[in-house]
Amino acid sequence: MTIIYAILIFCVLIFVHEFGHFITAKACGVKVNEFAIGMGPAFFKRRRGETLYALRVFPIGGYCAMEGEDEDSPDPRAFNNKPAWQRAIVLAAGSLMNLLTCVVLLIIIAFYAGQATTTIDTVEPGSPAEAAGLIHGDTIEKIDGQQIREWNDIIQTIGYSKEKTAQLTFDRGGEEMTAGVVLKYNEEQKRNMIGITPAMERHLLGSIGAGVKNTGDMAVMMYDTLRQLFTGGVSVKELSGPVGIVYAVNETAKSGVLYVVYLAALLSLNLAIINLLPLPALDGGRLLFLLIRKLTGKRVTDEMEGRIHFIGIMLLLLLMVYVTFNDVIRFIVPIF
Repeated sequence: MTIIYAILIFCVLIFVHEFGHFITAKACGVKVNEFAIGMGPAFFKRRRGETLYALRVFPIGGYCAMEGEDEDSPDPRAFNNKPAWQRAIVLAAGSLMNLLTCVVLLIIIAFYAGQATTTIDTVEPGSPAEAAGLIHGDTIEKIDGQQIREWNDIIQTIGYSKEKTAQLTFDRGGEEMTAGVVLKYNEEQKRNMIGITPAMERHLLGSIGAGVKNTGDMAVMMYDTLRQLFTGGVSVKELSGPVGIVYAVNETAKSGVLYVVYLAALLSLNLAIINLLPLPALDGGRLLFLLIRKLTGKRVTDEMEGRIHFIGIMLLLLLMVYVTFNDVIRFIVPIF
């Protein structure tokens, strides 16, 4: 199942990314020579119109090969002969599709898991909440006079309070009641807890909001990690490639399919962000060259840009070899 999950994740995320380039290229009238999923020898090929569609042996990449993408071409439908704004749309579309995929997957997770409400589902036996008289079905409205609107308000207000007790105002069957509860610090969670879990609700609008919010939180986390990587706060040795991802899929799958979906969302957003970095061979690097050429005219030719991107691809392949070697040392060698 690990191999199946890993191949599915690789193929779906690569397909989504390249399909973003493909549909926007077609919409802008760019000639697409080949649309391929996977790398290496092709085991399936079919030509439809001017485009060759192919599935290749190794599911670790893919491409949307456009006429005039890395070289000069006289064809009026070539990528290099299209207006700058159209080329920018085509280049950004892959990452935008991965971003959208992340949002959709997190919406699915949020809907499946449900949203935590301020109504109590369970009260842990022997907990401070049980001692205070709280029961299933109580809806917490205020804590120490502060209005509670969502479950996270309860976590923040109780979890990080400097006080030893809290005064809860709650609704029980339409009657407003109050109770004092002792706060118990949990060393593992690093916050106060009183021993309650929330009742969960499933509604589409709430799931959409949660999916968008969680995508934003995840993006902030990733950008912070990238910042630390460039400033030395995180070592390059911590990076993972295909081997590390397969290992992560294996570990995640032990917790259930929902966690595999979450990992797929994480990888999709990671693919979107990494591809927008202003580095040669990446979509962000191509966007940067698009801006440079717009400002400098034709001082940078298509051929010159193509050579720089080729060097970038070689450097990325070397990085991939290095990362894969580290993954083997970390994850494979200890098994033996």
